[in-house]
Amino acid sequence: MSVLLAFSTLALLVWVLLLLAPHQAHRLRERLDADPTAPDDLGAVTVLIPARDEAETIGATLAALAAQGHGLDVIVVDDQSTDDTAKVAAAVAPRLRLRVLAGQPLPSGWAGKLWALEQGLAAVARPYVLLLDADIELAPHLLPTLLRAALQRDASLVSIMAELHCATHWERLLTPAFVLFFKLLYPFAWSNDPKRRTAAAAGGCMLVRTAVLRDIGGFAAIRGALIDDCTLAAALKRQRPPIWLGVSRSVRSLRVYASLDDFWGMVSRSAFTQLRYSTALLLVTTALMVIVLLVPVLAVALTPFVRAPAPAVIGGLAWLAMGAAYWPVVRFYRLPAYWVMTLPVAAALFLAMTWSSALRYWRGTRASWKNRSYGREKIGTDRGAGGTA
Repeated sequence: MSVLLAFSTLALLVWVLLLLAPHQAHRLRERLDADPTAPDDLGAVTVLIPARDEAETIGATLAALAAQGHGLDVIVVDDQSTDDTAKVAAAVAPRLRLRVLAGQPLPSGWAGKLWALEQGLAAVARPYVLLLDADIELAPHLLPTLLRAALQRDASLVSIMAELHCATHWERLLTPAFVLFFKLLYPFAWSNDPKRRTAAAAGGCMLVRTAVLRDIGGFAAIRGALIDDCTLAAALKRQRPPIWLGVSRSVRSLRVYASLDDFWGMVSRSAFTQLRYSTALLLVTTALMVIVLLVPVLAVALTPFVRAPAPAVIGGLAWLAMGAAYWPVVRFYRLPAYWVMTLPVAAALFLAMTWSSALRYWRGTRASWKNRSYGREKIGTDRGAGGTA
């Protein structure tokens, strides 16, 4: 009981410190929603979309671009798709200035998305390039708002974390927790501060100064990165700060994670990469997650079986503080207030996904995504992820 009391007290301390910290990493203060008053001249922007087997979503993504403003240039790189991605994209061409490029075979040492982006970058001639995933739908006027924000902040990168799909059971359980853990790992306020080394971005929607991107060597500079968004953000921030990252209801992900397997595959492909393939960091992370996220629940659950009430009281307070930290994200995803109590369950699943990612790496596969597998020999450009290296 003394050990349980000590760990519960530590968990409570961690959550209270998080709630009181000046940078307020758990909150969603960095917001940028579409503004109809933003100038809609987009002659300075090229949208670059890498697309591999995205026939189900790319039509909606491109149709939304048609409502952004005038003068927009769009390039879709069909990354060796096995479905009708190119055909669906071409069907939207009458409403957009659109080029569909046939992607070349993936060279050794490259991540597939980055290779597609590198091919598209060669065709970009405008001052700004919007790196947009093929499953991201922008609300009308969002791109002009994004461009105005980049100009006002004189930023080399402005990125938006999309509102993720949150309708299925597994999405409701895991999506808000995923957002919270990302924000705790990469506090947006720190990433947006040009004096701090922390750098992060959301790869689905990233407006970048083309010249700065080329100054760092283009996507070849990070060609093997699996956490490509944060790795790119770190390189851009080192080259020319500031960068800016926020959230928005005007940027929406169309990708559905209907089952636990779907979500598991998305997280486990890069979870151990985030830990830099370090067993020591994996063990430390496991210990911290168990103490901070799971011990408070255990302390409360053991209440009927012990005479000493202190662990249960402290554990209960820690669980409440945890819920308070989770509430801003839960509210953003329009879930009921009691949903904050599910965070420990989500945390246990994310911890299992991380160990799954490590086991796959130890068996020789660095990651696997869209019928592509990356072996351990491709390590080299993920070390700068997050700007902490």
